[in-house]
Amino acid sequence: MTANDILTVLPPLILVIGGIVVLMIDLAIPRERKSVTGWLSAIPLAAALVAVLFLWGQTMTGFNDMVALDSYALFLDGLFGAIALVTLLLALRYNESRGILRGEFYPLLLFAVSGMMLMGHSVDLLMVFLSLELLSIPLYILCGIARPRPESEESALKYFLLGAFASGFLVYGIALLYGSTGTTNLNAMAAAVIAGKYTTPLLLFAGAGLMMVGLGFKVAAVPFHMWTPDVYEGAPTSVTVLMATATKAAGFAAILRVFLFGLGDISAAWQPAIAVIAALTMILGNLVALAQTNLKRMLAYSSIAHAGYALVGVSAGGEQGVGAVLFYLAAYACSTLAAFAVMTVMGTPAGEDQSIDAYAGLARRRPLLALVMTVSMLSLTGIPPTAGFVGKYFLFQSAVISGQVWLAVIGVLTSVISAAYYLRVVVVMFMREPDQQPAPMSATGTPRGVAIALSAFATLAIGILPAPLLSLVYQGAQVIVR
Repeated sequence: MTANDILTVLPPLILVIGGIVVLMIDLAIPRERKSVTGWLSAIPLAAALVAVLFLWGQTMTGFNDMVALDSYALFLDGLFGAIALVTLLLALRYNESRGILRGEFYPLLLFAVSGMMLMGHSVDLLMVFLSLELLSIPLYILCGIARPRPESEESALKYFLLGAFASGFLVYGIALLYGSTGTTNLNAMAAAVIAGKYTTPLLLFAGAGLMMVGLGFKVAAVPFHMWTPDVYEGAPTSVTVLMATATKAAGFAAILRVFLFGLGDISAAWQPAIAVIAALTMILGNLVALAQTNLKRMLAYSSIAHAGYALVGVSAGGEQGVGAVLFYLAAYACSTLAAFAVMTVMGTPAGEDQSIDAYAGLARRRPLLALVMTVSMLSLTGIPPTAGFVGKYFLFQSAVISGQVWLAVIGVLTSVISAAYYLRVVVVMFMREPDQQPAPMSATGTPRGVAIALSAFATLAIGILPAPLLSLVYQGAQVIVR
Protein backbone atom coordinates (compact mmCIF):
# COMPACT_ATOMS: atom_id res chain seq x y z
CA MET A 1 0.00 0.00 0.00
CA THR A 2 1.37 3.38 -1.00
CA ALA A 3 0.67 6.92 0.22
CA ASN A 4 -1.21 7.47 -3.02
CA ASP A 5 -3.50 4.53 -2.23
CA ILE A 6 -4.26 5.95 1.22
CA LEU A 7 -5.06 9.41 -0.16
CA THR A 8 -7.42 7.91 -2.72
CA VAL A 9 -9.69 6.49 0.00
CA LEU A 10 -8.82 8.88 2.83
CA PRO A 11 -12.35 10.04 3.84
CA PRO A 12 -13.84 6.51 4.11
CA LEU A 13 -10.62 5.25 5.71
CA ILE A 14 -10.92 7.88 8.43
CA LEU A 15 -14.45 6.63 9.20
CA VAL A 16 -13.38 2.97 9.34
CA ILE A 17 -10.48 3.68 11.70
CA GLY A 18 -12.65 6.04 13.73
CA GLY A 19 -15.39 3.42 13.98
CA ILE A 20 -12.95 0.80 15.28
CA VAL A 21 -11.50 3.22 17.86
CA VAL A 22 -14.95 4.35 19.03
CA LEU A 23 -16.08 0.72 19.29
CA MET A 24 -13.15 -0.07 21.58
CA ILE A 25 -13.74 3.02 23.74
CA ASP A 26 -17.45 2.20 24.02
CA LEU A 27 -16.60 -0.96 25.97
CA ALA A 28 -15.59 1.25 28.91
CA ILE A 29 -18.61 3.58 28.76
CA PRO A 30 -21.56 2.77 31.07
CA ARG A 31 -24.91 1.92 29.48
CA GLU A 32 -26.61 5.07 30.77
CA ARG A 33 -23.94 7.32 29.17
CA LYS A 34 -23.87 5.97 25.62
CA SER A 35 -24.39 9.49 24.27
CA VAL A 36 -20.66 9.95 24.95
CA THR A 37 -20.03 7.35 22.23
CA GLY A 38 -22.19 9.40 19.89
CA TRP A 39 -20.23 12.58 20.52
CA LEU A 40 -16.96 10.72 19.99
CA SER A 41 -18.30 9.43 16.66
CA ALA A 42 -18.73 13.01 15.48
CA ILE A 43 -14.93 13.44 15.52
CA PRO A 44 -14.13 11.06 12.61
CA LEU A 45 -17.12 12.42 10.67
CA ALA A 46 -15.81 15.96 11.03
CA ALA A 47 -12.29 14.77 10.15
CA ALA A 48 -13.59 13.07 6.99
CA LEU A 49 -15.30 16.30 5.91
CA VAL A 50 -12.06 18.22 6.49
CA ALA A 51 -10.26 15.61 4.37
CA VAL A 52 -12.77 16.22 1.56
CA LEU A 53 -11.94 19.94 1.60
CA PHE A 54 -8.21 19.17 1.71
CA LEU A 55 -8.39 16.79 -1.27
CA TRP A 56 -10.81 18.81 -3.42
CA GLY A 57 -9.49 19.33 -6.92
CA GLN A 58 -7.11 16.37 -6.85
CA THR A 59 -7.45 13.41 -9.21
CA MET A 60 -5.74 10.04 -8.76
CA THR A 61 -6.37 6.30 -8.70
CA GLY A 62 -5.23 3.70 -6.22
CA PHE A 63 -5.16 0.00 -5.34
CA ASN A 64 -4.38 -1.08 -8.92
CA ASP A 65 -6.97 1.31 -10.39
CA MET A 66 -9.83 -0.19 -8.36
CA VAL A 67 -10.70 3.11 -6.67
CA ALA A 68 -10.51 6.70 -7.87
CA LEU A 69 -10.28 10.09 -6.22
CA ASP A 70 -11.99 12.78 -8.28
CA SER A 71 -14.57 15.56 -8.01
CA TYR A 72 -17.42 13.06 -8.34
CA ALA A 73 -16.23 10.91 -5.42
CA LEU A 74 -15.37 13.91 -3.24
CA PHE A 75 -18.76 15.55 -3.80
CA LEU A 76 -20.47 12.34 -2.69
CA ASP A 77 -18.09 12.02 0.29
CA GLY A 78 -19.12 15.49 1.41
CA LEU A 79 -22.81 14.69 0.92
CA PHE A 80 -22.61 11.41 2.86
CA GLY A 81 -20.57 13.01 5.64
CA ALA A 82 -23.03 15.88 6.04
CA ILE A 83 -26.03 13.53 6.09
CA ALA A 84 -24.33 11.29 8.66
CA LEU A 85 -23.47 14.24 10.89
CA VAL A 86 -27.08 15.47 10.91
CA THR A 87 -28.29 11.90 11.49
CA LEU A 88 -25.90 11.60 14.43
CA LEU A 89 -27.26 14.79 16.00
CA LEU A 90 -30.80 13.45 15.61
CA ALA A 91 -29.91 10.04 17.01
CA LEU A 92 -28.32 11.36 20.22
CA ARG A 93 -31.61 12.49 21.75
CA TYR A 94 -33.93 10.14 19.82
CA ASN A 95 -32.12 6.95 20.89
CA GLU A 96 -32.11 8.11 24.50
CA SER A 97 -35.83 8.99 24.47
CA ARG A 98 -36.70 5.64 22.86
CA GLY A 99 -34.56 3.59 25.25
CA ILE A 100 -32.05 2.51 22.57
CA LEU A 101 -29.02 2.69 24.86
CA ARG A 102 -26.60 0.75 22.69
CA GLY A 103 -23.22 2.30 21.99
CA GLU A 104 -22.60 0.08 18.97
CA PHE A 105 -25.16 2.17 17.08
CA TYR A 106 -22.60 4.89 16.40
CA PRO A 107 -19.65 2.76 15.15
CA LEU A 108 -22.10 0.88 12.90
CA LEU A 109 -23.24 4.23 11.54
CA LEU A 110 -19.61 5.11 10.72
CA PHE A 111 -19.01 1.76 9.01
CA ALA A 112 -22.17 2.09 6.90
CA VAL A 113 -21.24 5.61 5.79
CA SER A 114 -17.70 4.48 4.91
CA GLY A 115 -19.25 1.92 2.55
CA MET A 116 -21.39 4.63 0.98
CA MET A 117 -18.33 6.77 0.41
CA LEU A 118 -16.42 3.87 -1.12
CA MET A 119 -19.32 3.36 -3.52
CA GLY A 120 -18.56 6.74 -5.05
CA HIS A 121 -14.84 5.95 -5.28
CA SER A 122 -15.28 2.52 -6.88
CA VAL A 123 -14.18 2.17 -10.50
CA ASP A 124 -14.10 -1.62 -10.42
CA LEU A 125 -17.16 -3.86 -10.18
CA LEU A 126 -15.58 -5.92 -7.39
CA MET A 127 -15.16 -2.73 -5.35
CA VAL A 128 -18.77 -1.82 -6.09
CA PHE A 129 -19.86 -5.12 -4.58
CA LEU A 130 -17.55 -4.84 -1.54
CA SER A 131 -18.73 -1.26 -0.93
CA LEU A 132 -22.35 -2.36 -1.19
CA GLU A 133 -21.84 -5.06 1.41
CA LEU A 134 -19.90 -2.71 3.70
CA LEU A 135 -22.82 -0.29 3.75
CA SER A 136 -25.52 -2.98 3.87
CA ILE A 137 -24.39 -5.25 6.71
CA PRO A 138 -24.22 -2.47 9.35
CA LEU A 139 -27.63 -1.25 8.16
CA TYR A 140 -29.15 -4.71 8.61
CA ILE A 141 -28.01 -4.58 12.24
CA LEU A 142 -29.08 -0.96 12.75
CA CYS A 143 -32.62 -1.75 11.58
CA GLY A 144 -32.94 -4.28 14.39
CA ILE A 145 -31.07 -2.32 17.05
CA ALA A 146 -34.31 -1.45 18.88
CA ARG A 147 -34.71 -5.10 19.87
CA PRO A 148 -36.71 -6.64 21.47
CA ARG A 149 -39.34 -4.49 19.73
CA PRO A 150 -40.96 -6.85 17.18
CA GLU A 151 -41.32 -4.20 14.47
CA SER A 152 -37.59 -3.44 14.59
CA GLU A 153 -36.59 -7.10 14.42
CA GLU A 154 -39.03 -7.69 11.56
CA SER A 155 -37.58 -4.73 9.70
CA ALA A 156 -34.03 -6.07 10.06
CA LEU A 157 -35.00 -9.57 8.94
CA LYS A 158 -36.88 -8.36 5.86
CA TYR A 159 -34.08 -6.03 4.85
CA PHE A 160 -31.44 -8.72 5.34
CA LEU A 161 -33.23 -11.45 3.39
CA LEU A 162 -34.21 -9.25 0.45
CA GLY A 163 -30.86 -7.45 0.49
CA ALA A 164 -28.97 -10.73 0.29
CA PHE A 165 -31.21 -11.81 -2.58
CA ALA A 166 -30.49 -8.55 -4.45
CA SER A 167 -26.75 -8.95 -3.84
CA GLY A 168 -26.95 -12.30 -5.61
CA PHE A 169 -28.32 -10.57 -8.72
CA LEU A 170 -25.53 -8.01 -8.52
CA VAL A 171 -22.79 -10.65 -8.30
CA TYR A 172 -24.27 -12.62 -11.19
CA GLY A 173 -24.41 -9.42 -13.25
CA ILE A 174 -20.74 -8.72 -12.47
CA ALA A 175 -19.86 -12.25 -13.56
CA LEU A 176 -21.67 -11.83 -16.89
CA LEU A 177 -20.06 -8.46 -17.57
CA TYR A 178 -16.65 -9.95 -16.80
CA GLY A 179 -17.40 -12.90 -19.08
CA SER A 180 -18.38 -10.55 -21.87
CA THR A 181 -15.60 -7.93 -21.63
CA GLY A 182 -12.84 -9.83 -19.83
CA THR A 183 -12.50 -7.19 -17.10
CA THR A 184 -14.22 -5.82 -14.02
CA ASN A 185 -12.48 -2.44 -14.25
CA LEU A 186 -14.90 0.23 -15.48
CA ASN A 187 -12.23 2.13 -17.42
CA ALA A 188 -11.14 -1.03 -19.26
CA MET A 189 -14.77 -2.07 -19.70
CA ALA A 190 -15.66 1.27 -21.26
CA ALA A 191 -12.71 0.95 -23.64
CA ALA A 192 -13.75 -2.59 -24.58
CA VAL A 193 -17.34 -1.50 -25.22
CA ILE A 194 -16.24 1.46 -27.35
CA ALA A 195 -13.93 -0.79 -29.39
CA GLY A 196 -16.59 -3.51 -29.67
CA LYS A 197 -14.29 -6.00 -27.94
CA TYR A 198 -16.91 -8.05 -26.10
CA THR A 199 -18.12 -11.58 -26.75
CA THR A 200 -21.82 -11.23 -27.50
CA PRO A 201 -24.25 -8.33 -27.00
CA LEU A 202 -26.67 -10.68 -25.22
CA LEU A 203 -24.17 -11.48 -22.46
CA LEU A 204 -23.30 -7.81 -22.04
CA PHE A 205 -26.93 -6.69 -21.88
CA ALA A 206 -27.88 -9.51 -19.49
CA GLY A 207 -25.06 -8.49 -17.15
CA ALA A 208 -26.14 -4.86 -17.27
CA GLY A 209 -29.73 -5.89 -16.55
CA LEU A 210 -28.79 -7.94 -13.50
CA MET A 211 -26.61 -5.09 -12.23
CA MET A 212 -29.65 -2.82 -12.47
CA VAL A 213 -31.71 -5.30 -10.44
CA GLY A 214 -29.14 -5.32 -7.64
CA LEU A 215 -28.66 -1.55 -7.58
CA GLY A 216 -32.37 -0.91 -8.20
CA PHE A 217 -33.07 -2.64 -4.89
CA LYS A 218 -30.83 -0.14 -3.07
CA VAL A 219 -32.53 2.89 -4.58
CA ALA A 220 -36.03 1.32 -4.18
CA ALA A 221 -36.97 1.53 -7.86
CA VAL A 222 -40.04 -0.30 -9.15
CA PRO A 223 -40.35 -3.31 -9.27
CA PHE A 224 -37.60 -3.76 -6.63
CA HIS A 225 -39.30 -1.54 -4.05
CA MET A 226 -41.51 -3.89 -2.02
CA TRP A 227 -39.23 -3.93 1.03
CA THR A 228 -39.20 -0.16 1.49
CA PRO A 229 -42.41 0.70 3.42
CA ASP A 230 -42.14 -2.19 5.90
CA VAL A 231 -38.44 -1.63 6.59
CA TYR A 232 -38.78 2.13 6.91
CA GLU A 233 -41.78 1.79 9.24
CA GLY A 234 -40.23 -0.82 11.53
CA ALA A 235 -36.71 0.56 11.81
CA PRO A 236 -35.93 3.26 14.39
CA THR A 237 -36.46 6.70 12.84
CA SER A 238 -32.79 7.54 13.44
CA VAL A 239 -31.95 4.66 11.07
CA THR A 240 -34.76 5.28 8.59
CA VAL A 241 -33.52 8.81 7.94
CA LEU A 242 -30.08 7.49 6.94
CA MET A 243 -31.59 4.83 4.68
CA ALA A 244 -33.96 7.25 2.97
CA THR A 245 -31.21 9.74 2.14
CA ALA A 246 -27.64 8.43 2.15
CA THR A 247 -28.31 4.82 1.14
CA LYS A 248 -30.38 5.95 -1.83
CA ALA A 249 -27.62 8.36 -2.88
CA ALA A 250 -25.04 5.57 -2.61
CA GLY A 251 -27.08 3.40 -4.95
CA PHE A 252 -27.21 6.20 -7.51
CA ALA A 253 -23.48 6.78 -7.09
CA ALA A 254 -22.90 3.23 -8.36
CA ILE A 255 -25.58 3.44 -11.07
CA LEU A 256 -24.00 6.56 -12.57
CA ARG A 257 -20.49 5.06 -12.50
CA VAL A 258 -21.52 1.72 -13.99
CA PHE A 259 -24.06 2.76 -16.60
CA LEU A 260 -22.98 6.23 -17.71
CA PHE A 261 -19.23 5.70 -17.32
CA GLY A 262 -18.59 1.99 -17.86
CA LEU A 263 -21.49 1.21 -20.22
CA GLY A 264 -22.18 4.68 -21.59
CA ASP A 265 -21.36 3.73 -25.18
CA ILE A 266 -24.29 1.28 -25.31
CA SER A 267 -26.74 3.69 -23.67
CA ALA A 268 -29.12 3.19 -26.60
CA ALA A 269 -29.64 -0.38 -25.35
CA TRP A 270 -30.30 0.30 -21.65
CA GLN A 271 -31.74 3.83 -21.80
CA PRO A 272 -35.32 2.78 -22.78
CA ALA A 273 -35.45 0.28 -19.91
CA ILE A 274 -34.27 2.90 -17.40
CA ALA A 275 -36.84 5.36 -18.75
CA VAL A 276 -39.67 2.84 -18.31
CA ILE A 277 -38.50 2.00 -14.78
CA ALA A 278 -38.35 5.73 -13.98
CA ALA A 279 -41.90 6.26 -15.22
CA LEU A 280 -43.31 3.26 -13.32
CA THR A 281 -41.46 4.28 -10.16
CA MET A 282 -42.81 7.84 -10.25
CA ILE A 283 -46.37 6.66 -10.94
CA LEU A 284 -46.57 3.83 -8.40
CA GLY A 285 -44.74 5.68 -5.62
CA ASN A 286 -47.00 8.71 -5.79
CA LEU A 287 -50.29 6.86 -6.29
CA VAL A 288 -49.75 4.46 -3.38
CA ALA A 289 -48.53 7.30 -1.13
CA LEU A 290 -51.95 8.92 -1.60
CA ALA A 291 -53.62 6.10 0.32
CA GLN A 292 -51.29 6.17 3.34
CA THR A 293 -52.40 7.37 6.77
CA ASN A 294 -49.07 6.54 8.43
CA LEU A 295 -46.56 9.36 7.85
CA LYS A 296 -43.55 7.05 7.86
CA ARG A 297 -45.08 4.75 5.25
CA MET A 298 -46.14 7.78 3.23
CA LEU A 299 -42.55 9.02 3.20
CA ALA A 300 -41.40 5.52 2.28
CA TYR A 301 -43.58 5.47 -0.84
CA SER A 302 -42.56 9.07 -1.44
CA SER A 303 -38.91 7.97 -1.42
CA ILE A 304 -39.79 5.40 -4.10
CA ALA A 305 -41.27 8.19 -6.23
CA HIS A 306 -38.18 10.34 -5.74
CA ALA A 307 -35.99 7.46 -6.91
CA GLY A 308 -38.05 7.63 -10.10
CA TYR A 309 -37.34 11.34 -10.46
CA ALA A 310 -33.60 10.73 -10.09
CA LEU A 311 -33.78 7.92 -12.67
CA VAL A 312 -35.10 10.50 -15.13
CA GLY A 313 -31.66 12.11 -15.01
CA VAL A 314 -29.95 8.72 -15.41
CA SER A 315 -32.07 8.01 -18.47
CA ALA A 316 -31.35 11.47 -19.91
CA GLY A 317 -27.61 10.93 -19.51
CA GLY A 318 -24.95 13.41 -20.52
CA GLU A 319 -23.42 16.05 -18.30
CA GLN A 320 -26.83 17.68 -17.85
CA GLY A 321 -28.44 14.46 -16.63
CA VAL A 322 -25.63 13.46 -14.25
CA GLY A 323 -25.44 16.96 -12.79
CA ALA A 324 -29.20 17.02 -12.30
CA VAL A 325 -29.12 13.66 -10.47
CA LEU A 326 -26.33 14.78 -8.13
CA PHE A 327 -28.08 18.08 -7.40
CA TYR A 328 -31.37 16.31 -6.77
CA LEU A 329 -29.78 13.82 -4.38
CA ALA A 330 -28.54 16.71 -2.25
CA ALA A 331 -31.87 18.59 -2.44
CA TYR A 332 -33.89 15.48 -1.59
CA ALA A 333 -31.56 14.65 1.31
CA CYS A 334 -32.03 18.09 2.90
CA SER A 335 -35.83 17.96 2.54
CA THR A 336 -36.12 14.41 3.88
CA LEU A 337 -33.77 15.08 6.78
CA ALA A 338 -36.02 17.97 7.81
CA ALA A 339 -39.15 15.78 7.75
CA PHE A 340 -37.63 12.90 9.71
CA ALA A 341 -36.00 15.32 12.12
CA VAL A 342 -39.45 16.54 13.15
CA MET A 343 -40.68 12.95 13.36
CA THR A 344 -37.98 12.05 15.90
CA VAL A 345 -39.57 14.49 18.37
CA MET A 346 -42.87 12.59 18.37
CA GLY A 347 -43.38 9.83 20.92
CA THR A 348 -42.06 8.49 24.21
CA PRO A 349 -40.03 5.42 25.26
CA ALA A 350 -43.32 3.47 25.19
CA GLY A 351 -43.83 4.13 21.49
CA GLU A 352 -44.40 6.77 18.85
CA ASP A 353 -47.54 7.64 16.97
CA GLN A 354 -46.60 7.69 13.27
CA SER A 355 -50.08 8.54 12.00
CA ILE A 356 -50.64 11.79 10.13
CA ASP A 357 -53.46 12.58 12.58
CA ALA A 358 -50.89 12.75 15.38
CA TYR A 359 -49.67 16.03 13.83
CA ALA A 360 -53.07 17.71 14.19
CA GLY A 361 -52.65 21.12 15.83
CA LEU A 362 -48.85 20.94 15.75
CA ALA A 363 -48.72 24.58 14.62
CA ARG A 364 -50.27 25.62 17.95
CA ARG A 365 -48.20 23.32 20.14
CA ARG A 366 -44.79 23.58 18.45
CA PRO A 367 -44.96 26.26 15.72
CA LEU A 368 -41.29 26.02 14.74
CA LEU A 369 -41.52 22.27 14.19
CA ALA A 370 -44.66 22.79 12.08
CA LEU A 371 -42.81 25.39 10.04
CA VAL A 372 -39.88 23.04 9.40
CA MET A 373 -42.22 20.22 8.38
CA THR A 374 -44.02 22.62 6.04
CA VAL A 375 -40.75 23.61 4.36
CA SER A 376 -39.94 19.92 3.93
CA MET A 377 -43.34 19.05 2.45
CA LEU A 378 -43.20 22.00 0.03
CA SER A 379 -39.71 21.00 -1.10
CA LEU A 380 -40.65 17.37 -1.63
CA THR A 381 -43.63 18.54 -3.68
CA GLY A 382 -41.39 20.77 -5.76
CA ILE A 383 -42.77 24.19 -4.88
CA PRO A 384 -40.47 27.25 -5.12
CA PRO A 385 -38.35 28.65 -3.56
CA THR A 386 -37.24 25.31 -2.12
CA ALA A 387 -34.44 22.95 -3.13
CA GLY A 388 -36.92 20.38 -4.41
CA PHE A 389 -38.27 22.77 -7.03
CA VAL A 390 -34.81 23.54 -8.44
CA GLY A 391 -33.87 19.84 -8.39
CA LYS A 392 -36.97 18.77 -10.31
CA TYR A 393 -36.54 21.62 -12.77
CA PHE A 394 -33.06 20.46 -13.76
CA LEU A 395 -34.13 16.81 -13.93
CA PHE A 396 -37.07 17.49 -16.22
CA GLN A 397 -34.97 19.90 -18.27
CA SER A 398 -32.38 17.16 -18.84
CA ALA A 399 -35.15 14.82 -20.03
CA VAL A 400 -36.42 17.42 -22.51
CA ILE A 401 -32.90 18.10 -23.81
CA SER A 402 -32.35 14.37 -24.36
CA GLY A 403 -35.59 14.12 -26.34
CA GLN A 404 -37.60 12.29 -23.64
CA VAL A 405 -40.35 14.86 -23.33
CA TRP A 406 -42.89 12.16 -22.38
CA LEU A 407 -40.81 11.31 -19.31
CA ALA A 408 -40.69 14.95 -18.23
CA VAL A 409 -44.48 15.18 -18.66
CA ILE A 410 -44.99 12.13 -16.41
CA GLY A 411 -42.64 13.70 -13.88
CA VAL A 412 -44.61 16.95 -13.80
CA LEU A 413 -47.99 15.18 -13.56
CA THR A 414 -46.87 12.89 -10.74
CA SER A 415 -45.45 15.91 -8.91
CA VAL A 416 -48.91 17.47 -9.07
CA ILE A 417 -50.36 14.23 -7.64
CA SER A 418 -47.81 14.30 -4.82
CA ALA A 419 -49.11 17.71 -3.70
CA ALA A 420 -52.28 15.98 -2.47
CA TYR A 421 -50.54 13.92 0.20
CA TYR A 422 -47.70 16.32 1.06
CA LEU A 423 -50.01 19.30 1.54
CA ARG A 424 -52.42 17.13 3.52
CA VAL A 425 -49.78 17.03 6.27
CA VAL A 426 -49.57 20.85 6.21
CA VAL A 427 -53.37 21.17 6.41
CA VAL A 428 -53.51 18.77 9.38
CA MET A 429 -50.82 20.71 11.26
CA PHE A 430 -52.30 24.18 10.73
CA MET A 431 -56.04 23.69 10.26
CA ARG A 432 -57.05 20.75 12.45
CA GLU A 433 -57.26 20.26 16.17
CA PRO A 434 -56.50 16.81 17.63
CA ASP A 435 -59.60 14.62 18.04
CA GLN A 436 -58.31 13.35 21.38
CA GLN A 437 -55.40 13.90 23.75
CA PRO A 438 -52.47 15.22 21.64
CA ALA A 439 -49.71 12.72 20.96
CA PRO A 440 -46.83 13.02 23.45
CA MET A 441 -43.69 14.79 22.27
CA SER A 442 -40.18 14.73 23.68
CA ALA A 443 -38.05 17.80 24.27
CA THR A 444 -36.14 18.89 21.18
CA GLY A 445 -32.75 19.31 22.86
CA THR A 446 -29.77 21.26 21.50
CA PRO A 447 -28.24 18.59 19.19
CA ARG A 448 -31.59 17.74 17.61
CA GLY A 449 -32.54 21.41 17.42
CA VAL A 450 -29.32 22.14 15.51
CA ALA A 451 -30.04 19.23 13.12
CA ILE A 452 -33.60 20.46 12.50
CA ALA A 453 -32.42 24.02 11.89
CA LEU A 454 -29.58 22.96 9.57
CA SER A 455 -31.78 20.73 7.39
CA ALA A 456 -34.51 23.37 7.06
CA PHE A 457 -31.98 26.11 6.32
CA ALA A 458 -30.22 23.99 3.68
CA THR A 459 -33.55 23.19 2.01
CA LEU A 460 -34.32 26.88 1.59
CA ALA A 461 -30.76 28.02 0.89
CA ILE A 462 -30.25 25.58 -1.98
CA GLY A 463 -33.57 26.61 -3.48
CA ILE A 464 -32.88 30.34 -3.26
CA LEU A 465 -29.17 30.20 -4.17
CA PRO A 466 -28.46 27.00 -6.12
CA ALA A 467 -25.40 28.27 -8.04
CA PRO A 468 -22.66 27.14 -5.58
CA LEU A 469 -24.04 23.60 -5.41
CA LEU A 470 -24.56 23.50 -9.17
CA SER A 471 -20.90 24.40 -9.67
CA LEU A 472 -19.83 21.45 -7.51
CA VAL A 473 -22.17 18.90 -9.11
CA TYR A 474 -21.16 19.77 -12.65
CA GLN A 475 -17.51 19.33 -11.72
CA GLY A 476 -18.45 15.83 -10.62
CA ALA A 477 -20.59 15.25 -13.72
CA GLN A 478 -17.63 16.00 -16.00
CA VAL A 479 -15.80 13.01 -14.48
CA ILE A 480 -18.61 10.60 -15.42
CA VAL A 481 -19.39 11.90 -18.90
CA ARG A 482 -16.58 11.31 -21.37
